[in-house]
Amino acid sequence: MEIFFVILPLLILMYVAYKGFSVILFAPLTAMLAVCLINPSWVPAFFSGIFMEKLAAFVKLYFPVFLLGAIFGKVIELSGYAKSIAQFIINAVGESKAILAIVLVGAILTYGGVSLFVVAFALYPFASELFKKSNIPKRLIPGTIALGAFTFTMDALPGTPQIQNIIPTAFFKTNTWAAPWLGLIGGLFILVVGMFYLEWRRRIAKNTGEGYGTGHINEPDEMTSVSVPNALLAVLPLLLVGVCNKLFTIFINNNYGVSFDFSAFGIVGIAPVEVSKMAAIWAVEAALVMGILSVLLLAFRKVKMNITRQINISIGGALLATLNTASEYGFGGIIAALPGFKLLNEALSSTIKDPLVNEAATITTLAGITGSASGGLGIALATMSETYLAAATEAGITPEVLHRVASMASGGMDTLPHNGAVITLLAITGLTHRQSYGDIFAMTLIKTVAVAFVIGIYYSTGIV
Repeated sequence: MEIFFVILPLLILMYVAYKGFSVILFAPLTAMLAVCLINPSWVPAFFSGIFMEKLAAFVKLYFPVFLLGAIFGKVIELSGYAKSIAQFIINAVGESKAILAIVLVGAILTYGGVSLFVVAFALYPFASELFKKSNIPKRLIPGTIALGAFTFTMDALPGTPQIQNIIPTAFFKTNTWAAPWLGLIGGLFILVVGMFYLEWRRRIAKNTGEGYGTGHINEPDEMTSVSVPNALLAVLPLLLVGVCNKLFTIFINNNYGVSFDFSAFGIVGIAPVEVSKMAAIWAVEAALVMGILSVLLLAFRKVKMNITRQINISIGGALLATLNTASEYGFGGIIAALPGFKLLNEALSSTIKDPLVNEAATITTLAGITGSASGGLGIALATMSETYLAAATEAGITPEVLHRVASMASGGMDTLPHNGAVITLLAITGLTHRQSYGDIFAMTLIKTVAVAFVIGIYYSTGIV
């Protein structure tokens, strides 16, 4: 029965998210339902002591990353740089390779630090136009955008500034470049298999005479030919974010001690900051600031038009994205505290002895429960990171490998129907779960298999 109390709130949350309701409201409601079914008197304490504490902790750590990422994405959009990069890639690859072109543009933007939500908005008009010209079914657009923005550049490629690659740094004292070869191998696996799947789906549609289709909603306006910045100039801020991320990581680790003690400066009552847990987060934040400043310097004339309103919109989007994820983080914290979850966790631990496989299975399960890669990752590492480290040390596995496997596993089963990014992507494209979720779920399965592939590569070759 205890396990039922874990599964029931998950099913309810998936259903209400599928229906379009906000997880900010229903994550605490469903979590408290689970607590109430066990012991109603626990509800106030669990709400304040676990749900709100987890939510506040997530916001405290990661809101600046969400905020700076949203602003960076907005100035990239306002400057015309996103459109310039998209047109360059499309021209280079060719309109006949519409799926590959959209995947590559999404990959470049997300690896450059643009929020995946912003990328989804930016890519849709290009995807719609290319798919119309190539007569590819519109229902394949969400899966195509998901491959480019939600997969290998989100958590596999080393150095990516996306939040799923940042969270493990605070627990394993690593940096965003952890296990670079494993990340590259895993990323290439996802790209190749994902492209093979999407092209297979395109060929089936072509053979059955299915085209783009008619009667769609949320169709973007027809794109017009306008002058855009030079593509080499447009990509500079993205490169700058990557380079600065690496440089700031080195600088902080070399110039700060183990901790920052406020009492040394006569400031009392504030706990010391553990620098090793914050270094990677600070580095990404500083890199995003440099990226924003570079866009303002290079394209101020374009960006300044209506900038106040647009920046306010991006801030609102960052707040919404943060609270969505933080609410799912709080939901997962409640679920992880329930007796049923402990039974599931013990079953996993007793069944799966290998530390990497155990870590991957636990994290992807929690990501599925919360409907959030970052939420599931944060909860799993907050409760189990010391156990993983101890088991890995005993097995001779470095923390860098734990980091990469954890990051990639978080992006496995996270994209279930109640995932915020899935709901947003389908809303942007005007499609339904019935029409397009199958292809998104295929990317989910490919990501999950990729984690097993990377673990196998590590054990067979020792490469990191």
